[in-house]
Amino acid sequence: MNKVVLSVALVLSLISCQQSQKIAYVDNSKLLDEYQEKKDLEELLKGKINQYQARRDSISQAFQVKAQAFEAQAKSLAPAVAQQKFEELSKESQKLQQQLMIEEQAIQEESRTKMDTLLKKVKNFIKEYGQKHDYDFILGANDGGSVHYGKKDKDITSDVVKALNEKK
Repeated sequence: MNKVVLSVALVLSLISCQQSQKIAYVDNSKLLDEYQEKKDLEELLKGKINQYQARRDSISQAFQVKAQAFEAQAKSLAPAVAQQKFEELSKESQKLQQQLMIEEQAIQEESRTKMDTLLKKVKNFIKEYGQKHDYDFILGANDGGSVHYGKKDKDITSDVVKALNEKK
């Protein structure tokens, strides 16, 4: 009985070895570098960062002018009044710093969320692409070494980038 089971298992494993699998890989870095939607997203986020930085610089300059005016005026004020104005200025500075930190964190969160969404979209697209083109596996090549070697004819990155950019 054991010999029969072993023989059947051996035959099945030999049959499965005879069937070739369709395997390819995608260069993840190249794919993302050439994906137009990612380029557009980076430009959008870069614009938001530039706007934030301009706003931050403007607020900082305006506050510095206010602080310098206070310094010049503080010598002529009564100590209690000068102390009160200094505390008001300190509170304003803290409030501005908190506001700017909140804005910066919002931009970072938006960037993370949009990039995660984009990566999920790419992953789903590669899955659909693999199913449509009857691949058994599509591996992702990256600097971390998930694919250490692949024949150039197994690299479908350009095909996937083209199809992904055409899909709207």
